[in-house]
Amino acid sequence: MKKSDKKDSGSLFKVFERKKQPVVGEEVSPKSIRHLERPVKLPFLADMDEGNEQYGSAEDMQDKWGLSEKQATLGGVRKRKLLGLIIAVAVFIFLLVGVFYILPRLSNIVPDFFKGTNIELFAKPVINLEFEDSSYRVVIDSTVALMSAPEASSDRIAEVLFNEPVTYISPSRNGYCKIKTSDGLTGYVKDSSLIDETDSIEPDNHQFKLIVSDPSKNIMTHASNGTLIKKVMMNTVLYGDIKREGVYQVALPGGTIGWIGSSGVIELSPRAETEEVSSRYFVSSVLTFVNAEYIKNGMSIDGASVNGVVYVSAEVNGIAIPRTMAEQAKAGVEVIPEPDAVTGEIMIDQILPGDILFLSSPKKSSGDKEIYEMAVCTDTGTLFMLSPARTTVRLRNFESGDEICNRIITIRRVFSSVVVN
Repeated sequence: MKKSDKKDSGSLFKVFERKKQPVVGEEVSPKSIRHLERPVKLPFLADMDEGNEQYGSAEDMQDKWGLSEKQATLGGVRKRKLLGLIIAVAVFIFLLVGVFYILPRLSNIVPDFFKGTNIELFAKPVINLEFEDSSYRVVIDSTVALMSAPEASSDRIAEVLFNEPVTYISPSRNGYCKIKTSDGLTGYVKDSSLIDETDSIEPDNHQFKLIVSDPSKNIMTHASNGTLIKKVMMNTVLYGDIKREGVYQVALPGGTIGWIGSSGVIELSPRAETEEVSSRYFVSSVLTFVNAEYIKNGMSIDGASVNGVVYVSAEVNGIAIPRTMAEQAKAGVEVIPEPDAVTGEIMIDQILPGDILFLSSPKKSSGDKEIYEMAVCTDTGTLFMLSPARTTVRLRNFESGDEICNRIITIRRVFSSVVVN
């Protein structure tokens, strides 16, 4: 075999041989170094003593980098992480204690430091409870008849509405009790129609005062797709705490809640009163009762009288007026229309929409001034009044010289004809 062949065969086995690693302390063959013909001398290397430089020597971390012994070791890093975790947990626990323990107590203490100042953030709301007295009751039916005696066959004096406060005077017989209304009427109502829990009528306990201006509204169990809780009538006063798009949450007698649509409802602040508007709004409210069933002294769409309609229609439009016909005949100012110079008849164009006419009986004797019924002028020559059969309240036309003109005892004007913005 040729020498070259031996050399080739030897190189073949070298492929499978593991490269021999140099042993520590063993002389390592020098590697080739490329020297520059014109070496560059850098300024920052000028002070280096090439002969004395020792590579790989340990550095003093405190002198060199300003690190402490703990910072220069991995164990110190672990301890710092643990300490940071402990601090984070402590802060979280402190926040929980602050929110659920400290803040509720500060809310009662801090306002005292700002008492008498104008800092509203710390001002306590003033709550004046008007119905703390144990004699107060609240009506829980849509309407309740106020009777002259504790019997169903007695005269109906007036009606009281849902959520209306009354004063309990004494128990009676036949399931009736004696009460007094907020406007001073005394009579008897069914004891089962009242409740002694008054939170639903305390203004300062709520955010809104709501007055029903439609003939009736439904209170539902939910804001949408709920079931009926109560049907309430015009001039029913409710108090609410939540307002959403198109609905209010209202407080109900007995501590429950319900939802009522915002249309046909007047929203006020809890202690505000409805502002007076013009007579045309009063007339519009009256006209919603046209053809309603007549009930003596009734004041709801389920059973109405002219004086009852006048009462609720005036109240929702900003005029406080008595409930009874005799007292309404004294309300507002008297209108005395001038007679025609030729015929001597009353000129009906002087009777304006919104004026209230009080009439004597059609069978009156000469000089009879006792009020028999009443009517509301809704337009020139048109009256809202009781039907001749006394079954409904409806519209009726009249003109100068009509027998109605001859029956007029007094005309009262309770609303201005000028629109109040």
